[in-house]
Amino acid sequence: MTEFEPKIIAFCCHYCALAAADVAGKTGLQFSPNIRIIRVLCTGKIEVPHLLKAFESGADGVVVISCKFGECYFKEGNFRAQKKVERAQSLLQEAGLKPERLLFDFVPGPGAKKFVDILNGMTERVRSLGPNPSVH
Repeated sequence: MTEFEPKIIAFCCHYCALAAADVAGKTGLQFSPNIRIIRVLCTGKIEVPHLLKAFESGADGVVVISCKFGECYFKEGNFRAQKKVERAQSLLQEAGLKPERLLFDFVPGPGAKKFVDILNGMTERVRSLGPNPSVH
């Protein structure tokens, strides 16, 4: 029997999270290959239905990685994103899914190690939760 490898979607801010991903690649830091990154100009543009659709489409976990608070290129996008993630977590719980399958976090642009730690930590978290019961 093979070990469960979760499918994880990472919505990443263009200005900080993707910059951190770039630095990670250039310095040889690696994250789990089961992560699928979706670039968004600003995480504040993500809507609750986008987060829920990722689960409906087969994701076992979703992470939103934004700029640090106070450093958003669009001023308050990360605050809006955090609120939307919290709303989606409560909807997941109402639907019988563990809200821990959805994470909001942030990194500064050069924060490659933190970026990789977030993704690898999310992989371990979701692996311990098991497959998304709504699609498996």
